[in-house]
Amino acid sequence: MASAPLALTVRAAQSGDRDTIIEFNALLASETEGKTLDHSVLAVGVDAALADPERLRYWVAVAAGQVVAQAAVTREWSDWRNGWIWWFQSVYVRPDSRGRGVFRMIYEQIRREALAAHDVIGLRLYVDDTNTRAQQTYRSMGMKPGGYHVYEDLWTERFENAGR
Repeated sequence: MASAPLALTVRAAQSGDRDTIIEFNALLASETEGKTLDHSVLAVGVDAALADPERLRYWVAVAAGQVVAQAAVTREWSDWRNGWIWWFQSVYVRPDSRGRGVFRMIYEQIRREALAAHDVIGLRLYVDDTNTRAQQTYRSMGMKPGGYHVYEDLWTERFENAGR
């Protein structure tokens, strides 16, 4: 049974949200992938994003003066479609706020902003194959699988040197 909706405000993240964003990202990595992030690398990454929204832009949902959720967007230029695709990442909702329409409100705010920008042509996100709850949430909002698998070649040794 879903809990009652929260009275929320969705806004662009501010420098004062830094510690909460760092905490939420660490919790997200632990919950969804069983990973423990290096706090110093994470902090430098969040600082870089907050200083330059063109790099990564965060939105937060606030209830009763407290940040209860976050989402971020990076941009990908599609030469095939001549426009920007906004990719969601770092989506996290505090456990006590889940099932109450919080992510839907963040998603709808970001979607409105994307639709208002003439050169944004769509929204995308990636989700862990085993995160069926998140997949159900995204489908309930009208999103559908994009037909792609994500492959990567990450150089983890560079994480330790990031921002130093």
